[in-house]
Order: sequence, then structure tokens, then C-alpha cells
Amino acid sequence: MPTPNIVFVMSDDHAAHAISAYGSKVNSTPHLDRIARDGVRMDATYCTNSICSPSRASILTGTYSHVNGVASIYTQTDYRVPTIAEVLQDAGYQTALFGKWHLGQRPEAAPRHFDDWRVFPDQGEYVDPVMIGPDGPETVPGYATDIVTDQSIDWLRRRDPDRPFMLLVHHKAPHRPWVPDEKHKHLYPVGSIPEPSTLLDDYSTRSKAVRAVTMSVADDLDETELGEPTPPELEGPENRDERIRWKYQRYLRDYLQCVQSIDDNVGRLLDVLDEEGLSDNTVVVYTSDQGFFLGDHGWYDKRLMFDQSLQMPMMIRWPSVIPAGTTCDDIVTNVDFAATFLEMAGVAAAEVLPTSQGRSFLPLLRGEKVADWPTAMYYRYWEHDDPNHHAPAHYGVRTKDHKLIHYYGAGMGVPGSSDRVFDPEWELYDLRKDPEELLNVADDPSYAETRAALTAQLAELQQHYADLPYEGPSTPAPTWPWTD
Repeated sequence: MPTPNIVFVMSDDHAAHAISAYGSKVNSTPHLDRIARDGVRMDATYCTNSICSPSRASILTGTYSHVNGVASIYTQTDYRVPTIAEVLQDAGYQTALFGKWHLGQRPEAAPRHFDDWRVFPDQGEYVDPVMIGPDGPETVPGYATDIVTDQSIDWLRRRDPDRPFMLLVHHKAPHRPWVPDEKHKHLYPVGSIPEPSTLLDDYSTRSKAVRAVTMSVADDLDETELGEPTPPELEGPENRDERIRWKYQRYLRDYLQCVQSIDDNVGRLLDVLDEEGLSDNTVVVYTSDQGFFLGDHGWYDKRLMFDQSLQMPMMIRWPSVIPAGTTCDDIVTNVDFAATFLEMAGVAAAEVLPTSQGRSFLPLLRGEKVADWPTAMYYRYWEHDDPNHHAPAHYGVRTKDHKLIHYYGAGMGVPGSSDRVFDPEWELYDLRKDPEELLNVADDPSYAETRAALTAQLAELQQHYADLPYEGPSTPAPTWPWTD
């Protein structure tokens, strides 16, 4: 079999439940669905730190945040560990990156090991964005999602046809503030979008730290995000239900319109692969750097370990290897991506990426059963009590049936975290009986054995990944060199 090409399309904050291949109730994404129809839909892909920069660093390096040093959006990559771009370039691949980077704006944090690249500074803008490349910054006219696709297609047509390639197509959409393309502004009109069943969640059994986050659609999305002021008659605690419904419709309208541009442009990219005769021997991957709350539990944003934030959509097409129209419910994480891409390219990750903490899931994509495949994943969010969302630091374990979360509530010197220390709290969810994660049973005596088993499993995972648990205010701050 010839060495495959890899086209890795990643959006920002695109929740799996806003993709029709995942059963979306709020929108239709026919072009994204083509990838799932022609390949595999991954149903249990999770991020290990649900926030932009850390997830991207984990994807590129195959390591957790405490290893690669990018634990918050206020930290920048310093290349302490090698990346898949470096490894594949050394293996003879052509490499290119267009779109969102978000791993630092200092010169030493710029993309490396790419033959060509153009990226947005920080989050970038939707309309006429500035993009930075090897020759410096320039303003590029147009809409960001179209621009990233145009640049990617242009590079595809200019590449050396005699060498394999890895192309990263990294969209900024649908990151907020949501600015849809004009041609999509008629879609998903206000009043037409179904509400999630947990929109009016009252958090009655949740930890104090979770109840204190400022990610409420009702109270924390404002005119800056929504483009229009809240009607005065909807203000006040007595009108909260009406207010959240009013804001939800406008939030989802703009968000879904941004998603529609991604879907259109993925279709364009797939068509060009067909035109260039590349489809049969090209791995096409679609994912997002994490999930997102679409009014679920009354929230927007991500960070927390609830499934809407934790789950990453992932669909992969490789016609010569992956059976079409299949699904996979084995647990994988973004730390596993690097090893998987390298095995696809015929490169032994253990030899060339010795820092990798992930494992290739290529056998799962082929439909094989792997007897010793992990049945649990480890998560850790470091950006404690950040200035905008005030999400607490926490770690936890998710299995197929349960989720245990420990809110240890301390920043430990991580940039972007506050110095406030919260009382430790626990949450436990029985995902079989309570898939919407509404009932915290951490202190329910009938779950004592389950909690004990999950606590032991959490400790085993922390030992496996060499991540030290928090043991109180005397716990030493991380010793690796965080950067501003």
C-alpha cells in the first residue's frame, strides 16, 4: 500500500451534537456527514483538558498538559517535546498548516516543521482577518472559513505530487464571538431551534464550585456576544426562564450559521481531493479541539468535564483501510491522535516520538477488537477560577458507565488561574441511569463501592500518566517552566 496522505480538519468549539451524523436535533451538516458515511464515526473521543491551547498541544505532541507545558490559554508552546509535524517532515512528508494556531504569538512559539503555513494571531477575526506566515503578517480579505479552505486548496494544487503530505486545515469557527457569513444569515431563524432538555437545569445536586461558574446563557451572554440587547422586560431573576430561552435562540442561530460555513467548506475540500485523484489514498479526519455547551445545563463554553464539553466529534475516512459507514465506541483521547497518525504513515511512534503518552487506535478504525484497550480516560483542567468563566480546577475519570470528578480547586501557579483556593468537592454520575448528568451521587451510600473503585482507578491513571494529584495547599506548584 502506498504511503497515505493525511488531511486533518479541525474546528474550534464544534460540539458533536451540532453535526447531523451524530444525530443533531438543531442543524444539518451534509458534507461533514460524507466523512462518516464513507468512513468511521468515533462515538467516544474525549479531550484531556477542554480548552483550546491545551487540546491543540496534546494533539500535536501526544502528551498531557503537564508534559507539554501548555495547560491554559495563557501558556505558549516551547517545543519541549517533538510534534507530529517534525516527525513526519523528517520521514519525507510535505507539511502545511492554515488557520488557527493559538499556541502562542512569541516568535519562538510560531509554527515549526511546516513547509508552508499561515495562521491567525490569537483567536483571529472572522472578516478580513490578519494572518501571519513565514514572511510576516498580512490582512487577507474575505471570510475566515473560506480563506483557510482557499489556502489549503491552493497548497494542495501546488504540492509535489511525488511525495506524501500532511495538511492541517484548522478553522477558527465556530469560536465566539459568532460572526456568520452573510450567505448563511437566513438559516436557523429565531424560534425554530429545539431546546436541549437540560436548558433550565437548576444544579441542585452539583458542587458549589460548578454552580459558581459564569458560563450561563441567561446571565453571562450579553449584547457583545448576541449582537442585540436583552429586552428590559426579560431582566431580573423572576424572568430567568424567559430570558434564557430568548438568548438561546440567538446564540444557537449565530453558532449554527458559523458551523454551516465549515460544512460548506469541508464539502469544497472533499471535492478537490476527488478532482486531484487523492481520495482513495488520503486519510481525511474531522474533529474539534473540544466540545461545547449548546445551552446544555444552561451553559455555553466548555472547560467542565460534562460530556457536551468533554466529547470531541471525530470522523475519519480512508477508503482503502476503514470500512465505510462504521462506528466505534471504544474510548480514545486527543493524546492518542499523534500515535495514530504516525502509524497511518508507517512511522513507529515509540521510536520517533518517545515522549508520547498516547496509543494508536488504528486497529479500532479497521474494525479490530483490541483486548487490552483502555476502558477509562483521565481528564485534568488546570486553569482554575479564570477571570472570565471561573471554572474550578479539577480532574476525573470517565468510563463507559460512570464519571467521577474531583474539584480540588487550586490554581497551583498556572497562568490564568487565580490564587483563591476552594473547598474540595466530588461529583459522581451514573451514566447508565443518568446520561444527562443531572444527579450527583457522590455521597449516596448505595454508590460507595462504585466511588471507591473509581477513586482507585483515578489514582492508577494519574500514576500511569505521571501526573501528581493535588494534596492540599502545601502541594508544590508545577516545576516545568510555564511561559507568559
